[in-house]
Amino acid sequence: MSVPDHYQENKGNAFGSFHGPRRYEEYAHIIEFTIRGKSSTVKKREGIIIQAIGEERLTLLELLGDPSQNFEIGERAYIGREGRNKIISVLGRLNYNDLSVSAKNEIPVAIEKIVTIKEKRFVDYFNNAQPITPRVHGLELIPGIGKIYMKSIITEREKKKFESFNDIQTRVGVKDLQKLITKRIVEEISGETRMNLFVRK
Repeated sequence: MSVPDHYQENKGNAFGSFHGPRRYEEYAHIIEFTIRGKSSTVKKREGIIIQAIGEERLTLLELLGDPSQNFEIGERAYIGREGRNKIISVLGRLNYNDLSVSAKNEIPVAIEKIVTIKEKRFVDYFNNAQPITPRVHGLELIPGIGKIYMKSIITEREKKKFESFNDIQTRVGVKDLQKLITKRIVEEISGETRMNLFVRK
């Protein structure tokens, strides 16, 4: 499924302001590339075909790389509207099942890096998440966050908003938040969840 080269992030969902204002995707993290590849989203497009994860929407993207440049797995590539020096174009969005085994194996590594870079966005989720149903809270959809941690998080954030992952760990006791969030995002990307907290469709 192809999308415009400069697609924007849609605003809002059932989980409030996590996704924030409308914005352009600016960076993507490379999980696979083929030097002499053929696009799976644009007919007859050939060249350096790159599979990557967008940093804002956390969706799988197919990119066309500049043949004069070198690329590395795990590289954070600029794909913004102006001033690209390695990426020629964003060809479209990919489905998880279209990825190779090696690309799928790189997803958790790339996601954890994104979670670290975008720490404030994910901390904001812990500050703002609300109940989804009378019995299930948005916080409980994060792996490892049960009702005890959920109640502690709500109590603490009412006293003072969390400022970092370390702040949450210190005040609530939950550990390895980056890995827990990464696990949730990987599940969303692979289609294992009924609803998405972080990945934009």
